[in-house]
Amino acid sequence: MKLCSVRVLKRSIKFCKRQELHRYVSRHSFHLNSRLSYEVHYPLSIKDPDSYWGEAAEKLVWFKKWDKVLDTSNLPFTKWFTGGELNHCYNCLDRHVESGKADQLAIIHDSPVTQSITKLTYKQLLEQVSYLAGSLSELGVTKGDRVMVYMPMIPEAIVSMMAAVRLGAIHVVVFGGFAAKELSVRIDNCKPKVILSTNCGVEPSRTVNYKPILDEAISLASHKPLKSIIYQRPFMTAANLNKDQDMDWNDAMSQQRPHDCVPVESNHPMYLLYTSGTTGLPKGVVRPTGGHAVRLHWSMKSIYDVDPGEVYWAAADLGWAVGHSYGAHAPLLYGTTTVLYEGKPVGTPDPSAFFRIVSEHNVSCLFVAPTAMRSIKRDDPNAEYAKKYDLSGLKNLFIAGEHCDSATYEWCKNAFGAPVFDHWWQSETGSAITCSCIGLGNRPNPPEGSSGLPVPGWDLRVVDDNGLEVPRGTLGNIVAKLPLPPGAFQTLWNDEDRFKNAYFAKYKGYYDTMDAGVMDEEGYISVMSRTDDVINVAGHRLSCGHIEEVINQHECVLESAVVAKNDSLKGSVPFGFVVTKPECEGKSSLLSEIIKHVRSEIGPVAAFKDAVFVPRLPKTRSGKTPRGSLQAISNGKPYKISPTIEDASVFPELEKIVGQYNPAKS
Repeated sequence: MKLCSVRVLKRSIKFCKRQELHRYVSRHSFHLNSRLSYEVHYPLSIKDPDSYWGEAAEKLVWFKKWDKVLDTSNLPFTKWFTGGELNHCYNCLDRHVESGKADQLAIIHDSPVTQSITKLTYKQLLEQVSYLAGSLSELGVTKGDRVMVYMPMIPEAIVSMMAAVRLGAIHVVVFGGFAAKELSVRIDNCKPKVILSTNCGVEPSRTVNYKPILDEAISLASHKPLKSIIYQRPFMTAANLNKDQDMDWNDAMSQQRPHDCVPVESNHPMYLLYTSGTTGLPKGVVRPTGGHAVRLHWSMKSIYDVDPGEVYWAAADLGWAVGHSYGAHAPLLYGTTTVLYEGKPVGTPDPSAFFRIVSEHNVSCLFVAPTAMRSIKRDDPNAEYAKKYDLSGLKNLFIAGEHCDSATYEWCKNAFGAPVFDHWWQSETGSAITCSCIGLGNRPNPPEGSSGLPVPGWDLRVVDDNGLEVPRGTLGNIVAKLPLPPGAFQTLWNDEDRFKNAYFAKYKGYYDTMDAGVMDEEGYISVMSRTDDVINVAGHRLSCGHIEEVINQHECVLESAVVAKNDSLKGSVPFGFVVTKPECEGKSSLLSEIIKHVRSEIGPVAAFKDAVFVPRLPKTRSGKTPRGSLQAISNGKPYKISPTIEDASVFPELEKIVGQYNPAKS
């Protein structure tokens, strides 16, 4: 039986395995790790979430068992395992050491940019985390305090995250590519008591000095942390430390006693993850401890078909959702070895990097963004480098973060010699919304462009702007019926109104994913585009509105509009339409100045380098800029002109300017 859709859940239960389903529901334990099919797991997770997720939660160690599995008394604020107490760090580290896995590798840090490989066992990682937790405690960090981590891809970043969790503190990881201004905004928003950073990050062609960026961010921020703990990377120039503000990492590790785990209530925030908002102000996604741990632990087998002791590699930075969930937390929860990679897909030193790591470290499952694969494919179209390595240990390759084109998909299968699975998820969800749950025996060949079927717990619908379900195969807005499953965000930091209004106000009783897509007759979901102005650049979500704000700060700019332009490598890149002041018209250095300014304010992650200068922007009568039409123009696509546009004659002029634009000469 194939599950047709969430919409026909009752009908599917009636016609397929109804008696079998009720038999499993009625039992105390229905054995989630048994050979039950996806067709049984999925409807059970929707019909009886208490039994389904209660069974999954039993796999973890709780200091106090929950009073209630699911609490929907205050939707959209879904709560899971209320009354239960646990510590995430204990489940990631202590319990594995206590069960005899002390000498198993927890982290493999592979850094071609520093030509080094570092390995930490679970025992070694636990020791470092315990001592750092002791130091943080001595500085006054307690349950609920925020601890910010501003580091590159090094083991000390995970040590810092886990040390905060050990104390019940809330960790906030900020991607090392962000500039001081962006870092300061996050400091003011979450108000960390302590910041953990390092002297530098290393890239193929340069060394990025983190300490000056951090110092500038603190000077710009209204909130001042009590202390910054700085890890001085060996073989690099040491950063100058301020004796009043800074503390050396080695001093922090050597002067304290190890600290035990602090139990927290299941819905206690474990971390904040900042994601772009349409206003330019970052949204601090709040991840609850219990539901997050249960969901990730369940997913390692159910989705990725990984076994404890295997090597799992999520090739994503820790400051992004994938790096958080599957670079650090999920692999350690499940007792696997996680690969932490400090390098690029190509250029460190060549396109062989990913093949080498899979072979050398015997990676069982690889999770990567399509952009990385396109980079390798561009430099190694026939996958000649892959032939130099034994990749037979790779069982599965998962792709997420953006749409994967069919050519890249096929290249991945041929290059790695393993099944390739696309799946869809968001920073807000913390794990997959749709995918092929291969650990549940769900190994279909989804239609081209599809990201799979809804994951257990996600009750998906595709609706029109009025909230009515559209016919199968019709483009619409993808929404999820409440309650949200375990692990999804529970609110936005210090902004409950924004949480409700941004995600739940438009469709009553549903979570608005803000993605548009199609559900086919068999229930497969194809995500087509965003429904707001947040664009996806190489798996990194960025706000067009925020980039516009930065561009408009330039003294020569009157106004601007930024849209998503298709890019063969990154999926999408920001493309600007800029209106300049009359006295600046024809200024040859203006574009380079604007690009430099965006890079300074937001960071190179914005990937902003293309813009055209236009005499004016089209406006509706209410003063809005039709960004959808501008996006179509930037991509050479047909578009419709709204009847509310004041002066439609500007569109042919814009088409001509874009058509004459030559990036090579900019």
